[in-house]
Amino acid sequence: MKAAALPRARSRRRHAFAPLLCALLSLGGCAGPSGPAAWDKSFVAKPEMSMSWNALATRLEQQVYESKEAASGGYGVGGGGCGCN
Repeated sequence: MKAAALPRARSRRRHAFAPLLCALLSLGGCAGPSGPAAWDKSFVAKPEMSMSWNALATRLEQQVYESKEAASGGYGVGGGGCGCN
């Protein structure tokens, strides 16, 4: 009778550790650098690395955005507005 109960106990232990193992493996993907290193930022800042293909149109869009939102330098970041609380 004990021989039949032994595989069930092992199976329960395996099933108990499965969620813990999945959580540990998924948290391993969260560790790492959050952005480029300081010495790599010069490569990202090159004009050919920009997301827009038309620099003049992008600058015009930024100017319109800044004038409507009354915020300078707030492009791509949440916030802005009139500044009243």
